[in-house]
Amino acid sequence: MEIIRDVQEMQRRCGDLRRQGKRIAFVPTMGYLHEGHLSLLREGRRQGDVLALSIFVNPIQFGAGEDFEAYPRDLERDCELARREGVDLVFNPKRDDLYPEGFATHVTVSGLTETLCGESRPGHFQGVTTVVCKLFNIIGPDVALFGRKDFQQLAVIQRMARDLDLAVEIRGMPIVREADGLAMSSRNVYLGPAERNQALALVDSLRLARRLVVSGARRAAAVLDAVEQRIRREPLAEIDYIRICHQETLQEMEEVTPDSVLLLAVRFGKTRLIDNHVLFEELNP
Repeated sequence: MEIIRDVQEMQRRCGDLRRQGKRIAFVPTMGYLHEGHLSLLREGRRQGDVLALSIFVNPIQFGAGEDFEAYPRDLERDCELARREGVDLVFNPKRDDLYPEGFATHVTVSGLTETLCGESRPGHFQGVTTVVCKLFNIIGPDVALFGRKDFQQLAVIQRMARDLDLAVEIRGMPIVREADGLAMSSRNVYLGPAERNQALALVDSLRLARRLVVSGARRAAAVLDAVEQRIRREPLAEIDYIRICHQETLQEMEEVTPDSVLLLAVRFGKTRLIDNHVLFEELNP
């Protein structure tokens, strides 16, 4: 496994591999890898001749007062986990190399980024799409894998790739959950014991919504009301949003259909967690 920090070196290395006819699978991350990331790496190992992983805590997707400085980092641990999963290339660029002095170009996806997480985190998705577009240009992957836990992010990146004719397949992978159902996230380490226990209301509310839909509920307002009541039973929960949206457009829906996704963002203490479920699909245990 090679660990590369220099942008030009990574670009040259991946260019050489493509000229050799190698298919490159890519998993972009901010590090502090967990089982969700590892599941993406395993699928990437199956999808490509070469498996590339980026580890970069992207400063321009964090807003004022967010947890950029405190975001968990452990490069040595991450590289050991990556090695075990058969990663060939780890790209760990320096901030000043990706964003040199005078950097003034950003990628903006309109229509999908002003709602949901985009409402409470202005500028977040512009930071995401800018760094992902740069990483695609540096690495030139054939396929890139993203987790469906960040459902809005996945939809935004898919739209960016389509609109800009990027020669990469964007593949969304299932949410990976802890044994008790909490969606895996690098931010879970911030949760205290009481917060961690109450955060299970997220997956519990998704299960509740799924049961309602299976039993015939189709009015989005009724499902949303039940979900909100369940989450508000937890004294530490502070709801950011609970919405049922169209999977592609992210526009709110009045009726639950096979195109519907239930999206949640809730704070427990200082930790903001997101989760989601496509309501006509089975929910992982």
